[in-house]
Amino acid sequence: MGFSLKQSQESTDNQSELKEIQKRPMLASFILIAGLAILLLSMGISISLGAADIDLRTVWDAVFHFNPELTQHQIIQELRMPRALGAGLVGAFLAVSGAIMQGMTRNPLASPSIMGVTDGAAFAIAIAFAFYPSTSYLQLMLFSFVGAGLGASLVFGIGSMSRSGLTPVKLALAGAAVGAFLNAISSAIAIRFDVAQDISFWFAGGLAGTRWISIQLMIPVAIIGLALAIILARSVTVLSLGEEVAKGLGQRTRLVKVLGTVVVLVLTGAAVSVAGTVGFIGLVIPHMTRFLVGVDYRWIIPCSAILGGLLLVLADIGARMVNPPFETPVGAITAVIGVPFFLYLARREGRGM
Repeated sequence: MGFSLKQSQESTDNQSELKEIQKRPMLASFILIAGLAILLLSMGISISLGAADIDLRTVWDAVFHFNPELTQHQIIQELRMPRALGAGLVGAFLAVSGAIMQGMTRNPLASPSIMGVTDGAAFAIAIAFAFYPSTSYLQLMLFSFVGAGLGASLVFGIGSMSRSGLTPVKLALAGAAVGAFLNAISSAIAIRFDVAQDISFWFAGGLAGTRWISIQLMIPVAIIGLALAIILARSVTVLSLGEEVAKGLGQRTRLVKVLGTVVVLVLTGAAVSVAGTVGFIGLVIPHMTRFLVGVDYRWIIPCSAILGGLLLVLADIGARMVNPPFETPVGAITAVIGVPFFLYLARREGRGM
């Protein structure tokens, strides 16, 4: 009788979630259109701000009517445009990665920064700088992919050792432990091989060093990774209702998880190779997006990409305004937003342990 009631309750919950899926397409469309417009405006403001402020009209001229003889146009084209575009792409990558992780695992605490993915990528970058000092941007990105996979494997491997199984809080604790371990090893490598100054940027998180070569490498990742994420969106929606429900609907859950994991590792690895360990975007943005558009990942993933890019562009602007003319690490700005949110979620989920 108890099992029947529980099964009935789960069926009712699934039906209510399926109804919710069809609830907010108009709002989601508005977020995509308005969010994209605000993102482009924010990028323009980001390009105009710096050691020497440049008005938006000059930014427009430099983008669409570039004159190589003007110093301001050169600054915009060579330094500020790659930085603004990099912020938008990195924010989108991390937000989409977090959304997929939360949907596949049904874990509200899942995100690249908490599940060891970003720490693993930063660890691999430390190894690259120590043992392969002439590493190219492409090779650095490949190292980052491998490290991201290593970090995620360690977290889920340690978390699965628990007798009571993988709970959100236990995964978060495993992620914190693995992250601290990898950071400690990375620091030891940096000191031993005298590359601390080279890799300090990746540990702090920032976009000041973004150049066109990074953007050129990120664009194929964006096309392939985000396209595959959108293709998987419907399957992630079904999987987010529960693995048994997904199997009952004929979904090949193992294949979906493998492809989703590949997308997460590729997007996060690319993001870390450019901006370092920028945390909490993959945690906060998917929750915010689900609150606004419902639980359909066909809307969550593209909206998360727009909102994630917008958040990091704004955080990068804030990093330059907190203590001018010096720059605050952008990872510190996102942590100010993300840490209270993480503690709130951990406290809420901890009640269910």
